[in-house]
Amino acid sequence: MKKVIIISSAVFLLSSCGLYDKYERPGDVNATGLIRDVQSDADTLLLNSDPNFGQLPWREVFTDPQLQSLIETALANNTDLRNAALNVKMMEDMLKVAKLAFLPSVAIAPQGTISRVMTDGASASKTYQLPISASWSVDLFGNILSQKRSAQAQLMMARDYQVAAQTGIICGVANLYYTLMMLDEQLAIVTDMQGLVKETWDMMQLQMQLGRARSTSVQSAEASYYQIQAQAVDLKRQIREMENAMSLLLNEAGHHIDRGTFYGQSLPTKFSAGVGIELLSNRADVHAAEMQLAQCFYGVETARSRFYPNITISGNAMFTNNLGAVVNPGKWLLSAVGSLTQPIFQHGQIVAGLKVAKAQQEQAFNTWQNLILKAGNEVSNALLAYNSSDERSQLDQKQVEVLKKNVEDTRQLYTSKGSSYLEVIQAQTSLLNARISKVTDDFQKMQAVVNLYQALGGGSK
Repeated sequence: MKKVIIISSAVFLLSSCGLYDKYERPGDVNATGLIRDVQSDADTLLLNSDPNFGQLPWREVFTDPQLQSLIETALANNTDLRNAALNVKMMEDMLKVAKLAFLPSVAIAPQGTISRVMTDGASASKTYQLPISASWSVDLFGNILSQKRSAQAQLMMARDYQVAAQTGIICGVANLYYTLMMLDEQLAIVTDMQGLVKETWDMMQLQMQLGRARSTSVQSAEASYYQIQAQAVDLKRQIREMENAMSLLLNEAGHHIDRGTFYGQSLPTKFSAGVGIELLSNRADVHAAEMQLAQCFYGVETARSRFYPNITISGNAMFTNNLGAVVNPGKWLLSAVGSLTQPIFQHGQIVAGLKVAKAQQEQAFNTWQNLILKAGNEVSNALLAYNSSDERSQLDQKQVEVLKKNVEDTRQLYTSKGSSYLEVIQAQTSLLNARISKVTDDFQKMQAVVNLYQALGGGSK
């Protein structure tokens, strides 16, 4: 009965020292007001978390079949994602090693000798040994347990980084895809405007032949035409560069990328993001930072366990005929030893190790806290970008409608000498810029959806 009480007391004492504790999320993490309201400076955004936009499968967010095909190719071929999968495999193997540390280690080293004295004609002497040794470290103070739990946290980190890489690839392909379509649309606008400016140039040439216009107006129209042609050349260059960037993401040589039309896309327009830290529970890099904190937590437990004795039980068995005089058949020799090693003075290494482990745990907490705030900031910025781009796009559309009429009116007035050639060119330039701006704002709205999806940890499904 006394032995039971002593053992129970010892276990309670050790558990109170924090040698067997499991990691729990700290309660002092700051996760309030992570997302600012897009309208009010004083309020923070508290959206209903059902359903969470970041938890939608990526095929439900990006519905363009050609885009889906590109994403699938990238997920199958991308080098970063392959390396992330290999990291997961390595961490799984390390966890297996950590689990096997609870079992005894066994070694066998058979030996055999044949000797003969050549001068006396005696027969050869044959000896043999078959030693087997086993050693088992008794994990009474949680050293092996904490290392196993640390390996589990490392495995979860590796899986998180794999998901984060997958999210980055999905959103990277989507952003490049929408960029290509945006450039296509801008090129179409420039090409269309190029024809309009050419008509103006031809009209001014005719007016000059009739004596109604000066050569300077014709020269200005011609220069405007060449300027728009230069814009088209630059856009074609950008399209090629984006196609090359997309090909690299697919792990392929540069080639043409098949794609749909810019205004033929359908993306979500209503978003729900959740509240507080639950908002970011789906985000892989935030969870990976928390697993780093968990790993450091178990590192502190491992450092604490080094203050306690190391208990080892070892046994040896050997089947041999080398017992002083050769004995045939051989016989077994058995031995067992128990050892206890208590560290007393190791030049302050154990104390320093514990201090370092605690400092690393504090660093991991600070990194995790900062990443939570950063993630909330990214969500806020993506929501703000979506709303402001949508508002600008509506204003751009109104401006385009006004400028279209302005171009028609100035051209008619010019033919009747009611306006100058400068007014015609200026009206056409303003219309071109407004149409380009409209496409840019619509693209930024698309990009904001992609960035919001990534900021909320989308792409894991």
